[in-house]
Amino acid sequence: MLLSIENTEVYLRNAGIKPSIQRLKIFEYLSKSMEHPTVESIYLALSPEIPTLSKTTVYNTLKLFQQQGIVMVVNIEDNETRFDADISFHGHFKCTQCGLVEDFLIPDNQPNISALSQHKITESHYYLKGICANCQTIKINK
Repeated sequence: MLLSIENTEVYLRNAGIKPSIQRLKIFEYLSKSMEHPTVESIYLALSPEIPTLSKTTVYNTLKLFQQQGIVMVVNIEDNETRFDADISFHGHFKCTQCGLVEDFLIPDNQPNISALSQHKITESHYYLKGICANCQTIKINK
């Protein structure tokens, strides 16, 4: 889901983050991306615009954003870490054919996990894998 943030600089300051040029650009890119980008894809997208940007800076910035609660990590695959600026309660679907990662809403913002009612849940992730509608259509038309 695309985020609509009026002033990224104010948003970062309110989250306790000093808004450097790199941090502003990284968060703006992340908040406008529907693809749940990786460190690598963010670096490749922004390095032409910010020649001094390094992958380490992107990684450290995303780690800071996560610590301050303004991004979430999406680990659908063990070897692939993606990031999402939409921190609202929702799930992620990954197509096993084309690699598309998209959001989906979870009804009532709360799954029925009454068996865990005595536990304090501090984090939850909802991931589904399968074949997206587009890949299914392509397979049918072959």
